Amino acid sequence: MKKYRLAIIGLGRMGSTIDEEVVDYPAIIRPYSIAAAARAIPRLELVAGCDIVATKNEAFREKWGVKSLYTDYRKMIEAEKPDMVAVCTPGVFHAEMAIAAAEAGTPMIFCEKAIACSMQEADAVKKSVEARHTLFNTGVLRRWDARYHHARDLIQSGKVGRVQAVVHYGIANLLHSHIHSVDTVMFLIGDSRARSVWGELRPRSLQFQNNRLNQDPLAVFQIEFENGVQASTVAAGNWDFEIIGTEGAIRGMNNGIDWSLRTKRPLGDRHYTLAAADFPLGPEPRSATVACLEDLIDSLEQHGQTLGNVVVTHHATEILFAAAECHRQNGRRQSLPIENRELYVNHR
Repeated sequence: MKKYRLAIIGLGRMGSTIDEEVVDYPAIIRPYSIAAAARAIPRLELVAGCDIVATKNEAFREKWGVKSLYTDYRKMIEAEKPDMVAVCTPGVFHAEMAIAAAEAGTPMIFCEKAIACSMQEADAVKKSVEARHTLFNTGVLRRWDARYHHARDLIQSGKVGRVQAVVHYGIANLLHSHIHSVDTVMFLIGDSRARSVWGELRPRSLQFQNNRLNQDPLAVFQIEFENGVQASTVAAGNWDFEIIGTEGAIRGMNNGIDWSLRTKRPLGDRHYTLAAADFPLGPEPRSATVACLEDLIDSLEQHGQTLGNVVVTHHATEILFAAAECHRQNGRRQSLPIENRELYVNHR
């Protein structure tokens, strides 16, 4: 069995320590950090780490027994020549580091979300990754969660009929959090492309200065997809997703812990109800981080494409910047692709 060498940039929460925060939270199946997930995958060997904070390097050495530690990620990639690089830094560095890893010839990249602070940056990531046929996944981990896969399978089997709308319930920042909601919506409806986007940032009085925001604001959106599905977010709730179709509705509640199904029942000749039905059991949940990293390896070995490839994540990113551009233009709905590629939102 071939082992692939993994190097991690950013040795904080997602790189190393987040498992300690989610011990009693059933929405997240451990191992969750990249380092912990790598140790659970026989085909991965964790060989190096990089952080500009010396104490994080030392903590990483003690926790994982990794001896090759760096403060310069470019030197790490050059010296270690890893098969996979995981970018787990603050968001302002994601695009730069993903591009550098791709240009160095790294075959597989995991990049935390969101991948960029502007569409100009996202375009550059996409161009670099595609030019080198680099396999690419991002940290939108519901896409690899067996519970959401089960819901998507039920939707595709016609359990709710033709999907008409998807609603996300939860308070979320534009880039750091809504990349999750948008990507999950896309995944559940079969990754249809978006046609147009309306969005609003909070507070409503928020103004861009020189095409730039120095914060990642709260946001709401409404998306029109090419397959006719309308998707929107409600700024309340506990990360629920409701998929409403012509014959019923599926709802994932409490961040994927609980699920329900309602199906159409006729009431006389003219009316109907959506009545509670048994939600079919799905597969046992497993670590979505493990599944995400395994997807990269499987795609490399099978010469395929990853589930969260750069085209998918680039499009999800553009939906978010379309929402921001709509706000900047005082509510003018945006058709995709958007013209303003330089609009910048500082994502830390």
